[in-house]
Amino acid sequence: MEVIETGIRDLLIIRPRIFGDSRGYFCETYNEARYREAGITQRFCQDNLSKSCYGVIRGLHFQLQPASQAKLVSVVQGRVYDVAVDLRQGSPTYGRWYGVELDAESKTQFLIPQGFAHGFSVLSPEAVFTYKCDNLYAPQLEGGIRFDDPDLGIDWKIPADKRIISEKDTRHPFFKDLKTNFTY
Repeated sequence: MEVIETGIRDLLIIRPRIFGDSRGYFCETYNEARYREAGITQRFCQDNLSKSCYGVIRGLHFQLQPASQAKLVSVVQGRVYDVAVDLRQGSPTYGRWYGVELDAESKTQFLIPQGFAHGFSVLSPEAVFTYKCDNLYAPQLEGGIRFDDPDLGIDWKIPADKRIISEKDTRHPFFKDLKTNFTY
């Protein structure tokens, strides 16, 4: 596997090796020993799967401490634009975001550490998105940032008239009004 740095500490892109032939392909999507050798030490305890149609934007979501979640995300079907925002107070990249296209063909993964908000938009007619978490879901500690925050200026790659957003995601605070307990 290839581990690619994004310019934001601990936020990584992972490209697994794909072994293909006339029958199809094989790909190891997670091996704790190999990831540890690469310096990725999170211990994952929950797997999630979501299915969405074109234009859906989910996020930007996070969980506060002590239930903050690191996530290892990838796409099983389709294509998404995946975004992570650094929320760690004191980080030299606080408030910066990074986006990457993930698709079922490349099997590329995005490792989002604790202390980041996360979201994605669906670029294909349909997408099945999977993610491993290193902490269990804690609804009482969940939070979010508006997907359309003008200070962040994220281009979700979906025209405004084609966006599908949950009512809950339209009520999140703007970044400038955010209160978190993440430290660098």
